[in-house]
Amino acid sequence: MREYLLTLCVAAAVTYLLTGPVRKFAIAWGAMPPIRARDVHREPTPRLGGIAMFGGLCAGLVVASQLSNIGEVFRLSDEPRALLSGAGLIWLIGVLDDKYGVDALIKLGLQMIAAGVMVLQGLTILWLPVPTVGLVALTPLQGTLLTVALVVITINAVNFVDGLDGLAAGMVGIAAAAFFLYAYRIWFGYGIEAAAPATLFAAVLMGMCLGFLPHNLHPARIFMGDSGSMLIGLVLAAGAVSITGQVDPDAMRLFSGSVRSTVFAMVPVYIPLLLPLMIIAVPFIDLVMAIVRRTWNGRSPFSADRGHLHHRLLEIGHSQSRAVLIMYFWSALIAFGAVAYSVQSANAMLVPAVMVLSAVGLVVLLMPRVTPRVPAWAQRVVPPRYRDRRAAADAAGEPETGTPETAGAAAPEEPPATHAPSSLAGLHGATAVGDRQRFALRRKIDSRS
Repeated sequence: MREYLLTLCVAAAVTYLLTGPVRKFAIAWGAMPPIRARDVHREPTPRLGGIAMFGGLCAGLVVASQLSNIGEVFRLSDEPRALLSGAGLIWLIGVLDDKYGVDALIKLGLQMIAAGVMVLQGLTILWLPVPTVGLVALTPLQGTLLTVALVVITINAVNFVDGLDGLAAGMVGIAAAAFFLYAYRIWFGYGIEAAAPATLFAAVLMGMCLGFLPHNLHPARIFMGDSGSMLIGLVLAAGAVSITGQVDPDAMRLFSGSVRSTVFAMVPVYIPLLLPLMIIAVPFIDLVMAIVRRTWNGRSPFSADRGHLHHRLLEIGHSQSRAVLIMYFWSALIAFGAVAYSVQSANAMLVPAVMVLSAVGLVVLLMPRVTPRVPAWAQRVVPPRYRDRRAAADAAGEPETGTPETAGAAAPEEPPATHAPSSLAGLHGATAVGDRQRFALRRKIDSRS
């Protein structure tokens, strides 16, 4: 665990220290696109934050390769090299897109090529554990197609959710933390060495997100851009592919008997094997809704709009910070709930606890839609937007000021308007302006006295 924490800290420190110089470079290079109609920010902000995140990835892997325990991963497996190759390619595509812009279909094809590069170097799904069936071996073609599909879906789901300050980095950081707990449990708890690469990928990914978040929280000083969002999506997908298709569930030896009975009995253990899809459940739902919405309206699925989940939270009435925290909450609830269920599936309190937390999340989500009637004694406790001025004044024992009745009593009568001939219209206009000024001054003096 100490070596993983060291790797995490190195990746976070390098990412954090590189982000400042990268921001200056992005400004000098002109990687500050104008504000678009669907953007939430109000000032042009530099992109290319993915350059710093890629530096954190490289630093974390280099340090890990020199450690005594984690270093065995680099000698026994080609998966770290496969990850670095695919990450380098997807990062380069993102940098070009942040600066010059790349067509959506071309970018999709290049994402498939990056996933194929990882497959060629051994990072692929070899088999799938299917409940009630057993361990199903995949042909090379099936494994390649499934791996490419998982990588491309994860990359685009993370890319779609990158719409608010700190949203993508925080959600993927939460996902990486949950994934790290599960992968470390398989590697250290059951002694399965095949889970070590996924554990390493999750630790490095956590460091990348934590190091970038201080620069990206609202108000953001720099955006990660496609070079960052596609990069962290690929790293998350690489960990999912590694632990789903490379780890043999029978090696856990939790149950005895036939393969079918073993797989059926281990259903709670298999649930986190789909953890990446649960981790990106919120971005994945957003991705599906965006495709359906745009196709239904006769538009391209890759065309941008303001219909994403975070845009809807802002329309409801949430601030940027609160909308981001709500998305964090739901991501953490789904990801850590899946991990907890895999460990304590027999615990009777787990499901009620998740239901209670879901209810709390729904209440917070719908708060701007509700304007509760707050009693007078609680006026000083609730936020200002829920206060009633008259009730607050009654609770404080002070006379209410600024009401229509008071204003009407204090204001003297306005002098009647005079009519002037059309030939003296200009003089009458000047006289009327002077009368209004004198009247306003007199009313101010009377109110002070």
